[in-house]
Amino acid sequence: MNTDAQVVYLNGEYKAIEEAYVSVLDRGFLFGDGVYEVIPAYGGHLLRLEEHLQRLQNSLDGIRLKNPLTNQAWETMFNSLIKKNVGDDQYLYVQITRGVAPKRDHNFPDHVHQTVFAMSNVLPAVPRAESEKGIEAVTLDDIRWHACNIKSTALLANTLLRQQATDKGAGEAILIRDGLATEGSASNVFVVIDGVVVTAPTSPLLLPGITRDLVLELANTHDIACQQRDITEAELRTASEIWITSSTREILPVLKLDGKAVGDGVAGPVWQRMIDIYQQYKQQLREGRA
Repeated sequence: MNTDAQVVYLNGEYKAIEEAYVSVLDRGFLFGDGVYEVIPAYGGHLLRLEEHLQRLQNSLDGIRLKNPLTNQAWETMFNSLIKKNVGDDQYLYVQITRGVAPKRDHNFPDHVHQTVFAMSNVLPAVPRAESEKGIEAVTLDDIRWHACNIKSTALLANTLLRQQATDKGAGEAILIRDGLATEGSASNVFVVIDGVVVTAPTSPLLLPGITRDLVLELANTHDIACQQRDITEAELRTASEIWITSSTREILPVLKLDGKAVGDGVAGPVWQRMIDIYQQYKQQLREGRA
C-alpha cells in the first residue's frame, strides 16, 4: 500500500493518520503516563529489533505497565506499517500509555486497557558531506528526573532543554549533572580523549541508547579503543572530538561547544572512521546480512 497517505496503527487497527483519535481522558494525554520507542528500518529491515523490544519492556516494567503484545506480534505489526508507508528507509515510533480511565486520578486505574499507537515515517538519508558539517552544542544543567533510563513520554524537561539550545543557535544540549556529562537532550554523548572513545556508563541518569550500544560494539569489533566511564565537564571541554548518537541522527560530530571549537573544529579522524563503519553496517542490514 505504497501511497502518499500515511497509515498508522492504533489499538489493533490500521487507519489513515487523519482518522486516528485518542480520548481526552487517556492518561498519556493527562499525565504523560506512558513510554515510547523509536526504531529505524533500513531497506525494510528493522535495526536491532530485539534490543529495542527489550528496552521497551524495561520501560514498561519501570512504570508498572503490562506489555500489550508479544515480541512476534510487535514485529509483525512493525513490518506491516513499513509496507503500508513510503520510504526505503523509515523510522517507527511506538507509544504505549496506561489507557483511558473514567476520571482523572493520580492513582493507577483498575481494569483499563493500554492505548497502543505506532506510526512509520520516512528516514531521510544524510549525505556524508552534510554529516561532516556537524552541529554546535551548548552545555546545560541536567534538570530532568532520576529515572532517565525509562523512555517516558513525559519529555517536558528534555523539550525545554532542547529549546534552550535552539534559542542559542545550537543543535543539541549536552547535559551536566554533579560535574559529569550525562547525555544530550535527545541523544547519547561520546568524546574522544587521547584517541580513546569514551561514553558515560548506563545508569538511571541516562537512556541506554541502542545506537550508543551499536557504536560501542562496532568500535570493539574494529579495534577502536573505547571505554564506558564517567566524563567530567573538564574532559568534555578538552576532548579532541565530541559526537552525539541517536536512532534518527545516527552519529553526528559536535564541532563547537558553547561557542568554542572542539579539537580542530572539524569532524575528527576517529569519527571519520566510525561513520564509515556504521554506514557499512547499515548497508549490510539493507541487504539482510547484518
